[in-house]
Amino acid sequence: MLTPVKSRKIRGGGGSVAIVASRYNARYVDAMLRAAQAELKRARTAKVRVVRVPGAYEIPLVAAALARSPSARPDAIICLGVILRGETVHAAHIGDSVSRALMGIQLQSGVPVIHEVLLLENRQQADARCLSRKHNRGAEAAQTALAMVAVMRQVPFARRDSALV
Repeated sequence: MLTPVKSRKIRGGGGSVAIVASRYNARYVDAMLRAAQAELKRARTAKVRVVRVPGAYEIPLVAAALARSPSARPDAIICLGVILRGETVHAAHIGDSVSRALMGIQLQSGVPVIHEVLLLENRQQADARCLSRKHNRGAEAAQTALAMVAVMRQVPFARRDSALV
C-alpha cells in the first residue's frame, strides 16, 4: 500500500543537492525530477545541480564522480530512475547492480545517496509512484535528502573529507 508523501518543514539551510536522473522511461523520471526540484525549491536549497544520464545503469558512475569531487561535492545526491520488468531477468540484474553501487558510494564517500531508482513490475505501478502528486517518489527523495543533510551535520564523526568505512 502506498502512503502519501506528506509535506515536511525541512529547510535546506543553504546546502547543495545533486540530482542524477535517467533519461530512459523519461515520462516517469521527468515527473519525479520535477517533484524533487519543487520540494528542494520549497525548502530553499541554495544549489541544485541536475545531471542527466542515458539509463539507470549509468547513475552510479555519475553519483560516484559527484561524491568524489573536491570542488563541487554536494551535501546529498538524489538518484532517480525507473526500471520496468520485462520478460527476462535483465531488469532485476540492473536494479540489483545499481542498488549495490549506490550503497557503496554513500558508505565510501560519506555523502548521503538517496536511492529512488525504482524497479517496477508494470506501467500502472510507475503511474502510481511517479505521476501522482499524492505519492510522487521524487518529492519523497528530496525530503529524504534534506533530512539526511541535517542528520549528517549533527553526526560528529561524519567528516566530509574521509570515508566512513
